[in-house]
Amino acid sequence: MAGTRDEIGTPLTDSAVKILLLGSGELGKEIAIEAQRLGIEVIAVDRYPNAPAMQVAHKSYVGNMKDKDFLWSVVEREKPDAIIPEIEAINLDALFEFEKEGYFVVPNAKATWIAMHRERTRETLAKEAKVPTSRYMYATTLDELYDACEKIGYPCHTKAIMSSSGKGSYFVKGPEDVPKAWEEAKKKARGSADKIIVEEHIDFEVEITELAVRHLDENGKVVTTFPKPVGHYQIKGDYHSSWQPAEISEKAERKVYEIAKKITDVLGGLGLFGVEMFVKGDKVWANEVSPRPHDTGMVTLASHPTGFSEFGLHVRAVLGLPIPAIEENGIRKFPILTPAATHVILANQEGYAPKFRGIFKALNIPNTTVRLFGKPSAYKGRRLGVALAWDRDVQVAKRKAEQVAHMIELKTRSGEWQSQEFIKEKHLL
Repeated sequence: MAGTRDEIGTPLTDSAVKILLLGSGELGKEIAIEAQRLGIEVIAVDRYPNAPAMQVAHKSYVGNMKDKDFLWSVVEREKPDAIIPEIEAINLDALFEFEKEGYFVVPNAKATWIAMHRERTRETLAKEAKVPTSRYMYATTLDELYDACEKIGYPCHTKAIMSSSGKGSYFVKGPEDVPKAWEEAKKKARGSADKIIVEEHIDFEVEITELAVRHLDENGKVVTTFPKPVGHYQIKGDYHSSWQPAEISEKAERKVYEIAKKITDVLGGLGLFGVEMFVKGDKVWANEVSPRPHDTGMVTLASHPTGFSEFGLHVRAVLGLPIPAIEENGIRKFPILTPAATHVILANQEGYAPKFRGIFKALNIPNTTVRLFGKPSAYKGRRLGVALAWDRDVQVAKRKAEQVAHMIELKTRSGEWQSQEFIKEKHLL
């Protein structure tokens, strides 16, 4: 693990400090931009050319992220100061090998290994971090799935043991849904589909993400800083809108920080973690954890000062640079600049080279902007951009972000212009 840093060289020279992104989507793109603002050389890697982060990186490589030899060839050639996994579909054995050879994997190989597998994640939360979670069971056959759903109770949630963004998940209302849940997990898992987790349905008021940052203080000691919790809602298991701060009680907020601290202390390493939780009144349950910036955290592009979005915080933590914070009752807090919100801009058709219109009208709404990710191809429901809005009233910011997103129409080369409202009407989400 790296120490504090006081020197930075020049990109593309022998003095450069280098980061290697394994995965180059929209989150990696923002990491690359923040790193370059600090004079860091960025190398972007992904399975397809012209991925968002590749469009702003100094160098890029295209290859199979599951291929250990491919990953090693890039690492040996570039010799990065930090290796930052940004997606789930990576050869995890390679990450452990990189660490053994002295490379800094962010936050560390073990944390990435745990967070990319739901059984390992849940066992870590419940049994190592010892934080509250929903009740859960596992199933490896259809009969076991019926039994687990009966014991957990209806309604419940089934999820493929390895997946992301809601893929392979199903909301099981009764026994008649179990075969559908089984099929969904088997077909849409990202990785292993040998086991399914069944989780109790929590009747929560709001789902939140705590963007906990583990970094070094001026003495080289690992400390944790907590931005305000981010509220969000999902459609079919994937983030659709987020806002900061989340509307939760002071008591619940303290519990959020305590739970996030316990989880990230177990995982270790340096960097920003997205810890997902359910909140109802003063009760808080841990759900999942991401060992890197979180999609819901894109709201910090508007809510935080320049250079201190979740991506800026992640880069600072990784590089061993300071993160100023306010300490209250023993908790290091990172204040927001203004309440803000996001709303996704989704593809409504398949095709190449998506185009967007309605930008002038949308951006004429005060205190709003958009981020278009530059993904070269689209499919129904793919996230191609995000609308951002800010206001003293977070509810106003939420409405503005949705308004901007719904003003923007898009089409692929072979498609027709369609809006976000069309997506909602056709229930494609």
